[in-house]
This record gives sequence, structure tokens and C-alpha cells, in this order.
Amino acid sequence: MKRKVLTVCLGALVLVVAAIAVYRLVIRKSIPEASREEQVALILERNGCLVCHSTDAELPFYSNFPVIGPQMQAHIRAGVRFFDLGAEMDDISSMSEAALSKLDHAVSYSTMPVHSYRMVHWGSGLNKAEKSLIAAWIEEKRGYAEPVWPIAKSVEYDEAKADLGERMFNDARLSLDGTISCATCHVLESGGADHEDERVSEGIYGLKGGVNAPTVYNAEYNARQFWNGRAADLVEQAAGPATNPVEMGDQSLEDVVSRLSKDKALVAEFESLYPGVGLTGETLCHAIAEFERTLITPDSRFDLYLEGDETALSEIEKQGYEAFKKNSCAACHFGAALGGRSFEYVDVYGDYFADRTAEIEYNSDDEGLKGFTLKDEDLHRFKVPVLRNVALTAPYFHDGSFQSLEEAVRAMARYELGKSLSGKDVESIVAFLNTLTGVNPHLIVEK
Repeated sequence: MKRKVLTVCLGALVLVVAAIAVYRLVIRKSIPEASREEQVALILERNGCLVCHSTDAELPFYSNFPVIGPQMQAHIRAGVRFFDLGAEMDDISSMSEAALSKLDHAVSYSTMPVHSYRMVHWGSGLNKAEKSLIAAWIEEKRGYAEPVWPIAKSVEYDEAKADLGERMFNDARLSLDGTISCATCHVLESGGADHEDERVSEGIYGLKGGVNAPTVYNAEYNARQFWNGRAADLVEQAAGPATNPVEMGDQSLEDVVSRLSKDKALVAEFESLYPGVGLTGETLCHAIAEFERTLITPDSRFDLYLEGDETALSEIEKQGYEAFKKNSCAACHFGAALGGRSFEYVDVYGDYFADRTAEIEYNSDDEGLKGFTLKDEDLHRFKVPVLRNVALTAPYFHDGSFQSLEEAVRAMARYELGKSLSGKDVESIVAFLNTLTGVNPHLIVEK
């Protein structure tokens, strides 16, 4: 009797799911007349994208069933952590760059929905017309068909202020004991990050910080500054190290200005460039930021390739770029700098922090964005690092856990995608990453 009841229930479930599938296929035969954005929103909603990529989606009745329910909950957890589409749907016209990039990947490589979702939700998935419409909308929104594009050849800046800022960037008087400058942890000659043998930065009195100093090259492209985004821009970022007890000392910007004010020539120069204001904490940080804006690195071999020179990359490097896109890397490392525009979880799949070596103890810097926003949902979200000049900026990740690009690529695949890349894919992606080294007068690259 029980077996008959179970059979009937399963049969009924199959019929319901089949009916839903038929309904989906029928209503998707045509895209209604509407604005392109309204059409995109409708396509995303009726394909069930919000079921797994939203925190407040209305789930189907069978989400509480045995086997199916736990599987759906696993999909939702990973889906929301990778891409919270629900947060973008209130105003799709202003969809973020990160959301556009992730949506672009899903459309370009037909990665959504995952196979186990399709097995239950028959008829789900984008058809050709829907993909074409979404792809055209994305290209229109960001201005490029590719998820990445060349670095600008130049930026507008005040040359005199940038020159002053460069000197301040290299001036150890900013630190309490006169031993640490910005250039101490951001070595411009070799990538703009910390020394290769430094897992984390070393500040005043030999004190060790909790994170690896990110590159200052192309930092102008970051949506916010620092791994946890606590600075809104380069000006605000410049004030951070100067007043950090572990970096430049337990002092205020006023203390730094008071020390620098003993240099009458420097005071006069600030007065001339900032009339009526002179040397203040704000103008000091502004000058440093103006210099940092010049630290862009265009004309990499990859830029030349994007600009139409097919010979700029070898075959394995071209394969690496395709593997980079296919394996979702460009979903987060997008834009001109290939990163810096969003904050992502470092542990979508697997417990990254539990798996670290015993020498690296969990600390407050490991909280990521939560350390700035204080929101629990931001725990372990970090600013996506730019990949420009990445071959020069080892070690990798916020904690400097990995010394080689090969290790970093494999770790990203494991914790972000829940997959193990083939040796061929790792080799080609690393070859591609080595093409991202650009040109800047301060950067010395061995030929």
C-alpha cells in the first residue's frame, strides 16, 4: 500500500513539474513588446534565475520535499554568494558592473541553470533569442562586447601636484620614526606591491600587518580602496597608512603636518599649489593621490591584442584568455584593470580559512568587507584584486597565502567555483596572466 501511495505521489510530482516545463516553454515562444530592460527583467524572472540568486525569492512548494529541498538550499546558498541578482532587480537600469559581468558569463557559456537544477525544473534555461537579447543589452550598458578592455593610454591630472605627491609618496617623514614611506610597501619598480618575500607588510618598528599590500598600480580603477573597502577613494586611502599604529605609527595627520611644516620650502610649495589652504592633512593626501592616479600601466601585450594585434599573444596565451573567461574568472576580474570593481566571497565553496596553513592565524583582517560595514552578510568578502601586472605582485590573496600564480589559480577555482581545473587550463591561464604586464615610467620590467 505504501509503495502504491509513493508511486502515485511521485507520478503526480512528475506531472506537475512537466506541466510547469510545458508552461515555461509555451510562454517563452515570444518576447513581449517592451523596453529592452523590461524584456531582460522578464526573461530573468520567468527563467527562475531569482530562485537561486536572491535571498527573498518565493520558492516552489516542492522546495520542502526530501532530497529536492536540501539540493535547492545548497544551490541558493552558493547562488546568492556568487551573484545576488535579487539586489539588482529593483532598478535593473542601474545594474552594477559586477552583475553585468556575471550575467554576461552565464549567457555566453550557458552555465545557468546548473544541470541538477534542470533535472528538477524542466524547461528552464535561456533560449537563443533570450541570450541574444540579454547579450545585446549588456554590450549596450557597458560599451564593450568583451568583459575586459584596454587600460587608458593616459589620465587627466595636475602635473605639479602629482610631482609633489610623488615626493611625498617617497618621503619617510610621514612615519613617526622617519623610516617608512608609502614606497616602502608599494615598490614601484617591481609591481607596486610588497616585496616578493613579504607575506604581509612590515611597518614601523618592524611590526607586521595583517594583510599583503595590494599593488598601487591602476588603483585609480578600484571602486573603493583597501581589501575591506574602508576608503572611498585614493585621497581617503592615503590617510590610512599614515595614521595606522602598525604601519607608520600611532599619530594623527595633524602630527604629520606639524613635522613636515618645519620644511619651509615644502610649506611654500603647498601654498603655491593649494592657494589659501597650504599644507594640511587633506592637501597632503590629495597630492599623494594625484600622483597615484598617474600609476596606470597601458600597452601590455594583452592590450595590443584587444586593440586588434592578433600576433601580440601566442596560441597558448589566447587559449588562456578563453579559459579565463570560460571558467568564470572574468565574471569578477572584469573591466580595464581586470578587477577592483566588486567585493566577493573568498569561500563560496569550501572553508578557505580552515584550510590555510597553521602559520597563518585567523585575525580581524580576515573578516573582509564586514570589517568596514559591520554587516554579518559581508563576512569574508574581499575587494577583487586587479590582475594588471599580476605576474610581478606575488604573493597572492589578501593574506599572501600563495607564492605562485599556479597555486593562486587552482585555489580560486576550488573556493570560488568548487572545481578542479585541468593542468592544461592552469598552464594556459597563467600564460595569459603573464601578458598583463603594462608600461609605466616607474615600472622596471626585465625583457
